Amino acid sequence: MTITAPVGARALVRGYLDLMKLRVVELLLVSTLPALVLASHGLPPVGITIATLIGGTLAAGSANAYNMVIESDIDRLMARTSKRPLVTGVMKNGEALIFATVVGVISLLIFWYFTTPLATLLSFIAIAYYGLVYTMALKRRTAQNIVWGGIAGCMPVFIGWAAITNSLSWSAVAFFMVIFFWTPPHFWALAIKYRDDYAAAGIPMLPVVATKARVRTEMWFHTIAMIISSVMLIELAHLPVWSLLVTIALGLVFAYQLLQLQENSESYGKVAGKIFQWSITYLSLFSIVLVVAQLVS
Repeated sequence: MTITAPVGARALVRGYLDLMKLRVVELLLVSTLPALVLASHGLPPVGITIATLIGGTLAAGSANAYNMVIESDIDRLMARTSKRPLVTGVMKNGEALIFATVVGVISLLIFWYFTTPLATLLSFIAIAYYGLVYTMALKRRTAQNIVWGGIAGCMPVFIGWAAITNSLSWSAVAFFMVIFFWTPPHFWALAIKYRDDYAAAGIPMLPVVATKARVRTEMWFHTIAMIISSVMLIELAHLPVWSLLVTIALGLVFAYQLLQLQENSESYGKVAGKIFQWSITYLSLFSIVLVVAQLVS
């Protein structure tokens, strides 16, 4: 009989935090704050901002925890995810499931009491969509999993907007589309780097099942659409001309990075890693441009 050593309190707390994938949540908050500012046409109310950021963190953390529970079997097959808490045995699936549910309910209560009904509804949809549609229905079945599954990652834009106005607008839609088209090249670049991991787990990410030429073509399509959507947002939000020029410049740098992804290059994976890092930089800088442009306009 094998006796399992008890898990220390510090390791358990760290395990629960790891369930929430807080590093991923940071990216979601990067798009939430500009949405709050744009919807407010200036500085948003402090109380709503704090509630939205906390509620959004918990909602995303809940969705990520559900994701880990559902994918605990394939996480054991991938080197990149082999140290996640459900794989190492820090906690059991049942405990993680309870945690995900409690955190999700708290997030919805925060949105309901401190923001608006629409923001609450959208948060619930985001959690359910990530767990049911992306994780369960799409990820293991189609190479376009991240394209349509990425909608969950676009929801913070709508949630932030609705938290202020209890409605949506065409500017919100344009911002949503920026994130929608940004997500595939961002995630496919990571999938190129960890192609062997995804292949071992049997996950049909596009870089696993498609030729390099097709992957590159689809990354170009989404990158161009992302740049166009970014320009549309600047125009619809009536932001200053300088913000349009900076946005175009950021898009051109993104395109330049993608241009380096040559099919026969020995540094194919290394270049993909740089694209992944730049995609994060792009979204962060673009969000800063939106906030500054709105505040000074």
